[in-house]
Order: sequence, then structure tokens, then C-alpha cells
Amino acid sequence: MALPDFLIVGVPKAGTTALHAALSRHPGLFMSPVKEPKFFLTDGPPPAKGGPGDAQTYREHVWRRSDYEALFADAPTGALRGESTPFYLYDRHAQRRIRAAVPDARLIVSLRDPVERAHSNWTHLWSAGLEPIGDVIEACAAERWRAAEGWSPFWHYVGLGRYGAQLRDLYSLFPREQVLILRYRDLVDRPTETLDRICGFLGVEQGLLTEMPRENVTAHPPQTRRHRALARIARLGDPLLGRRLTGPLERLLQRRGHPRQPLTWAQRQELLSYFAADIALLQEITDQDYGDWLRPRERSGGLVGSRPTGQRQARNGRPRD
Repeated sequence: MALPDFLIVGVPKAGTTALHAALSRHPGLFMSPVKEPKFFLTDGPPPAKGGPGDAQTYREHVWRRSDYEALFADAPTGALRGESTPFYLYDRHAQRRIRAAVPDARLIVSLRDPVERAHSNWTHLWSAGLEPIGDVIEACAAERWRAAEGWSPFWHYVGLGRYGAQLRDLYSLFPREQVLILRYRDLVDRPTETLDRICGFLGVEQGLLTEMPRENVTAHPPQTRRHRALARIARLGDPLLGRRLTGPLERLLQRRGHPRQPLTWAQRQELLSYFAADIALLQEITDQDYGDWLRPRERSGGLVGSRPTGQRQARNGRPRD
């Protein structure tokens, strides 16, 4: 069987795409050609529908066992096989499926300040025209409704950032020596040292990887009449667009976009209320200090392009728009 020896299991918007690309350059590692196969997220076919854009995402799932194994068929003899699906940490069923299929797998977790992660997640979907709420705080408040309606995990801006509870459950299934926890800022600020740490954890030669590739910056479009019209088309999805038109539409949506501006301290405090208790749990579980996440941010930026929050205003319609 061609199954992975290690997995990057979390978290979304914490440099996992860049990390996947960086590790693929190591001669002792083979990374799946599909960066995010999502195999362990389901026991069979993924759901048929969810939130805006979810249907297309679900079609990208590599859910058949034979197709998943085929991703690793070209791995050179002796190379460790890996894949990156950053929702595995969040999905407790996925954790258990990994434990049943590859109990000896090594798991890599990249953690990002949960407020910054939620903001980046929201701006990603807003820039794609899929997020109907033009304010990150109001979008987070809509999460419970969205989850109940079956919107996919990428819409769970708050839930995805509660790492303490996720790691508590992961450690009930895997010994701690099989789990490596990284900080996103270390990938940004100390890439060589951090990549060496990963290689040491995996047991392959260190000193061969020295940099993290940068990902494309996605602009944040202003809330204009034009953007609202294009976004409504994007949320209608494939029946109107067809998959070949999705990319050009996103480029139109992001035209004249602005670079990211950081959240204000008042906005950050409002979002921190979702995470403070879990950050305390995370510190208890890992015996590491994450107190900087509870303070104002001194800077922004990193591997992934990021954009400003919208101005506080009335919602563009109902959350189900």
C-alpha cells in the first residue's frame, strides 16, 4: 500500500501551502502532487452541497482509496511520502481515520495567531467573491448558523482557530513524539532553522532546505457596486459559471484591490473573546507560551498575501446569500 508516512494536518492559512512546496524540494521526501487531497475527511464521497463555492471544493476531494494511493505511487524508493490537508486537525473524524489507517504517521501542525488566521481566512473568501458579509467580526458571528446549515469547515473562522481542544483530542490518539507543533511566524522569520527542525523530526538530512517560497498575494477588493455584482455571480457557482470561468472571475473581483491593513486593537479584542479560553488550554496542553496572541499585534504580513478588514456596516443581505 502507498500511504503517507507523514501529514501536515493543520492549520488553514498558516503557511501549509508554502511548507508543502518547500518540503517537496528535499530529495528524501515525496509530497503528493495534489497538495490537499482531503482523503481522511470522509468515509466516502463528500457532501453534494454546502456554502458558497463548497460544491466545487468537494469535487476536488480525492476520496477513493485507489486514487489516494496513486498519489504516492511515483515516490522514489526510500523516500518518505507526505501530504498536506490542513483540516485534518480540526476534523475529529479525520483524526480517527488517520489513526486507523496510518497509526505510525508523523503529524506536523503549523499554528498561527487565531485572530490573524480568522482574518486571513475571511479575506480569502471575500476576495474570491464568496463571502457575503463585508466585515470579519460579523462573519464570525454568523458561524454557528453556517455550521448548522452544513457549510464546509473553511467557513468556520472561529472553530478552526481553537487549537487547544483540537490538540487535546489529537493527543488522545497519537503519542506526542509523533506530533510536531510549529509556529507560523517561525516559518516566516526563521525558515532555515524551522525547516531543519522539520527534517530532524522526519529523520531526513538537515541543511538542504533554506527558504520558504512565497505565495501569491491576493488583493482585497473594496465594497463597490461592481464588486457586489461580481460576487453575486461567484456565489451562484458552477451552474452559471462553469469551472473554466472561475479563475477569470476571481481576477476581476480582485482588480483594484488594496494591500492588507491590520485589525485595530478594538477589533482584535472583540475577536479574542472567541479564543482566550482556548489559548489558555493550548498553553496547558503544550507547556508553551502563546501569550503574545492575547496582546496587540506589532506587525502584520508573512508568507501569504493578506488584506484589510471591511469597514463596519450593515450586512450585504442575509448570511445565506
